[in-house]
Parts: sequence; structure tokens; C-alpha cells
Amino acid sequence: MFSLIQSASVCGVEGNHISVEVDISSGLPRINIVGLPDPAVRESVDRVRSALKNSGFAFPMDRITVNLAPADLRKEGTAFDLAIAAGILTASGQMSGELFVDTLLIGELSLNGGLRPVNGVLAMIEQAKQRGIGKVLLPEANSAEAAWISGITLYAITHLKQLTECAAESLSLEHLQVDGRSLAQLRACTDSERQPPQEKEDFADIIGQHHAKRAMLIAAAGKHNILLSGPPGTGKTMMIRRLPGILPMLTEEEALEVTKIYSVAGKLPRSAQGLLKQPPFRAPHHNISNGGLIGGGTIPKPGEITLAHRGVLFLDELPEFPRSVLELLRQPLEDRMITIARARATIHFPASIMLAASFNPCPCGYYGHEFGEKRCVCSSSIIARYRSKLSGPLIDRIDLQLEVPRPSSFDRQQSEPTVTSSKLRDSVEAARERQLFRNRKFGVHVNSELSGATLRKATALKSDARKLLDDAFELLGISMRAFDRLLKLSRTIADVEGSDSVDAEHIAEAIQYRRLDMQLK
Repeated sequence: MFSLIQSASVCGVEGNHISVEVDISSGLPRINIVGLPDPAVRESVDRVRSALKNSGFAFPMDRITVNLAPADLRKEGTAFDLAIAAGILTASGQMSGELFVDTLLIGELSLNGGLRPVNGVLAMIEQAKQRGIGKVLLPEANSAEAAWISGITLYAITHLKQLTECAAESLSLEHLQVDGRSLAQLRACTDSERQPPQEKEDFADIIGQHHAKRAMLIAAAGKHNILLSGPPGTGKTMMIRRLPGILPMLTEEEALEVTKIYSVAGKLPRSAQGLLKQPPFRAPHHNISNGGLIGGGTIPKPGEITLAHRGVLFLDELPEFPRSVLELLRQPLEDRMITIARARATIHFPASIMLAASFNPCPCGYYGHEFGEKRCVCSSSIIARYRSKLSGPLIDRIDLQLEVPRPSSFDRQQSEPTVTSSKLRDSVEAARERQLFRNRKFGVHVNSELSGATLRKATALKSDARKLLDDAFELLGISMRAFDRLLKLSRTIADVEGSDSVDAEHIAEAIQYRRLDMQLK
């Protein structure tokens, strides 16, 4: 007999519909799985056999063929276990196939028939909804995550024995509670959940560095890349680690994107009650590999850049990273997308990130910042080799580049904090609202996403500002890419100041944030 069960897999960060076809015919007892399965899928044979027997079902002693269609798409993971088990039960006549019509089945089976959670549930259910599938049968441990996809009926089970109860609609998630919350409560986004969290780390903790704090404000307001240079202990890392605290909360659409990525990567906390609303912050170590940064594998998985999508990617001590790794940033910073080509498929990962980086001016850290007994001991060749890790094209893609010197004695004597994360966040949100109101007709949200004709229209340069920018282009020898980034940056500075047009003073401030660019060249 033949049966057809609907299931799903993940390719990149998107879900793929998979048809699990099961045929049982007379012959020597054997089960074959075809359709480009990986080892984890092949091993499902033993899991399904033990789970069926330990759940009170009979495992057919016939020839069983399981086809995962489309057959030319490589399959991986354990999400097909439940669908394969249901296919065998319906093909062998132990259950009616009508019970699983218009139903997506996903879940991993344990040997005793229990259901374990799987990764990528959000992506799978989202594609099922787009295909018009009305019901989803999944492990109860994935219920809270799945509940954020509305317009589809969810059935949560913990054991294979509950298949018949679920088919009778007695285990609908609509009537269950997950960690004390109903489905309606899980799907409702309350105002209190949208409030930014109380940050334990505040910009008020940092002494002085008003210029750098101003740069952090501008970077957060327009989602611009930022690079800080300076001797050890001046607060570079402290400021960047406090950057997420001044960023606006993610919109519902952005939160769904980020949560889906973390679900696919298996990094979504099982205790999470709903979407991830805070912008992600990723800070990989400098021993990271190429694949760890951009993603990779036989079936590519998201890397650190994609995990930082809609948030901040922090690279501390930038020259300590291998140059081959740093050069991989060039295309994602420009296109906001990572494309990984394989023989059988081309995978696209989202990469709309804000790059924040820091580095010392030399390996010992004190070149150009000698003070007292702190003297630079690096030779010119060592410094040149150290800075050669930072290529011109990569630096060209960073909008704000500034030095962070030691705080002055006057700064250290100030007892009252002048700049707090709360104040900075308010300024960032006000600037973002101005950008959204102006740029929505161009289909972009923040100034860093402007390009081409839309950038010229949105900038609204005054004549004196245009002349200053043209002079800077000729005298400083900046590239056309840097020219456009100066325009975007000056537009953000004007938004922070509440100005509709870009004045010469905004251009001047944007230019002085490119001084490090000139030094490294």
C-alpha cells in the first residue's frame, strides 16, 4: 500500500516542502530511504522501528520504501521521523490516511516513542502556511516557537501514542497551555514586551569620551558601520558592548526574521516565549574560520554574519583576525546578503548588519599614544605588517572611523554622568522616526540602506554643503564609495540634529569621521 505525508526541511534559512512517500510491498523485510538523505535521515529507520514497537504499534515485516520528494534536493536532520512513522502506520492500515490530510508533520522520535524538538520550526511552518496547509503536528517543546505563526492550527504532542488523539483534535494547541500561557497569549505582543530592557551596562559608566559617544549615537541612528582605534583601556570595547542598549527594538517583521535564523541555527533558547525582539549582538573570537563567519558546510548553515542580521557584529582587535576572514566581509557589507554556491544549490543568507570593530594602533598598543612609561616598542615594519590586515576596500566600507584617546584629567573629575544609554536611545529613536517617515517612499528604513538616485533625493544638500563635499573629494582623494557613505552619514547627522536639509556643518562632521581612513591609506 501507498501513503503520502507532508513534512518539511530547511535550506539556508528558508523552509522547503517535502513529501514523504511510503510504499509497503511483499518481499524480504527491509526498509530503504531514498531522495538524497544524509546520515541522520538514514538513521531514522532504527529510531522509527523502535518508536513504533514501544508505542504499541506493529512494524510491518515487508519491503518498505520511503521516498523524500523532491528527490534531487539533499535532506538532512531528524525532522522527518514523525512523518515517516505516520507514513508507515497509514500504509500498513494501522491508521487512516485521511487523518493527516492537509497536515504538516515534523519532529524527532526517541526510541520509546517520545517526541524531541527540532531546529528550524519557524521556517518550516511559514512555508507550510504559504502553501495553504492548514494544520501542523509538532513536538510540544516547539510549541511556544511555532505559536508565533498565526493563521494555522497547531497540534502539540509529546509521544507517538497521541497521534490518534491529535487526529481527533483533542490535543489542539488552542486548548493547551505552554509554560502557563495560552496560544492567544503567546501570539499577543503586549506593549510591555516591546519596551527596551533595563540595561545593566550603561554609557554613563564610561568616563569622558564624549566625541566617541557622539559617534556611537550617529552610528546607531543610521545603522552605520563604525571602527574605533586607540591605546588599551580607553573604553573602545566598553562602548561597543553597550551599543545594543541604544538601538531600537526590532519590528514584528524583523523579529520574525531574526527568530527564524536562530531557530534554523539551533541557537534559539528553548525557554524563549515568542520572538526575539532585541537586536542581536555577536562577538566572535579572532580564531573564527571562514565558514564560521559567513556560513558553510555540505548543506550550508548560517554563520556569525547572518546571526547578527538586524543587529551588531562586533570584531574586537580587528587586525588579529586572519586577512582572508576579514576580506569576506566586503561583499556582505555592500549587498547585505551572503551567497554560497554549491554544486546542487545556491544558498542565500540575509546579512543586514551593523559592523562595529576596534583595534590598537600597533601590536603593543601605544604607537602615537605614548604617555609616561608607556612607550611604543614596535618597529615600523611590525606596525606596517600589523596594519596590512586592514585592506583599503574594507576600510572604505566603514562609515565612522575615529581614534579614542586616553580620558583627560578634567573628564575623570566629572562626577555626574552627562550621557546615559536612555538619553542616547531616545535620540536614536527620534532620528529613526525621521528616517522612516522620509525614506519609506524609497522602500528603505535607515539611511545606510540608501543608494543611487534615492540617496541624492533623500539627502537634500544645500549649496554650501555640496561645495564642501566636492572640495573634500578633490583634496582628500576619497573614493566614490566613500563619497556616497559621507552623504549617508551627513544625512544621519542632520536627522540627529532634527534638520530637514543637510548643511555644511553636517558634511564637515561627517568628513572628520574619515580621518583614520586617510591615515591607513
